[in-house]
Amino acid sequence: MTASPHDLDSSYGLRHDWRLEEIQQLFRQPFNDLIFQAQQTHRREFDANAVQVSSLLSIKTGRCPEDCAYCPQSVRHDTQLNDESLMELNEVVAAARRAKQQGASRFCMGAAWRSPKDKDLDAVADMIREVKNLGLETCVTLGMLTGPQSQRLRSAGLDYYNHNLDTSPEFYGDIITTRTYDDRLDTLQHVRAAGINVCCGGILGMGESETDRLELLRQLANQTPHPESVPINLLVRVQGTPLQDAEEVDPIEFVRSIAVARILMPRSHVRLSAGRETMSDETQALCFLAGANSIFYGEKLLTTANPEAQQDRELFARLGIHPE
Repeated sequence: MTASPHDLDSSYGLRHDWRLEEIQQLFRQPFNDLIFQAQQTHRREFDANAVQVSSLLSIKTGRCPEDCAYCPQSVRHDTQLNDESLMELNEVVAAARRAKQQGASRFCMGAAWRSPKDKDLDAVADMIREVKNLGLETCVTLGMLTGPQSQRLRSAGLDYYNHNLDTSPEFYGDIITTRTYDDRLDTLQHVRAAGINVCCGGILGMGESETDRLELLRQLANQTPHPESVPINLLVRVQGTPLQDAEEVDPIEFVRSIAVARILMPRSHVRLSAGRETMSDETQALCFLAGANSIFYGEKLLTTANPEAQQDRELFARLGIHPE
């Protein structure tokens, strides 16, 4: 018999068998009850006033052959983006050093590839090693990986690999046609088998239904084990992409999604990711209350705007939050 979402086992064990109906029940309960439950779950596993801070750098920008409807880096969309080749090692190390000085504990590197070529991994492996030498955790997102490629990244010392599911399996084909949902799951399996921590989440606000949003969370929560890091992105609407006029997500609905993610994946870092530039301080505060405990520092997330580090530090001070 499946346990009630309101009554996890006495040891607060993790579940990987959530049904959509249970998640809907969680999501639709009175807002105060949902936040209370999420905050209780959060405090069982984490310091309620600590937020893990990451920094994200685009190490290779644009000319991606994929057709992701949200992405300004797709070669199929006219977004006036300046394409950039793979950065030099010294440039990446300098950026990582600045990120550490600003308080980041993890440095993430993203390259706009469908999947990296083996020769590309030589340069990325050097970046991973040098960033780790600075005392930072490392994360990369490079597209689809094979098993041997995942092993190479692990040998270089990679801590996390980011590969998002983006949305539900049912809505996925409306957003991306150049790779399948199973392609994404295969990469996650390769990464996990290599012993690398998984960073996997999705994007809200692409025109999906409430059911699609909750099915995305179910897909994440039913992975065994749960992703160690779960970025919840709010769509950044970029001119020239098919989603430039997508309807905005109600902030309360977004906070509800954060709270449900926290309840379903109690020990994962739930990252308040892209879209913070358009969020009020009050919305972000509610997200932290709902269990978000990771953010990206820095003025840019790959190619889109992000609040500056000083602005985040001021918000942290107002809320009594400290970075970790």
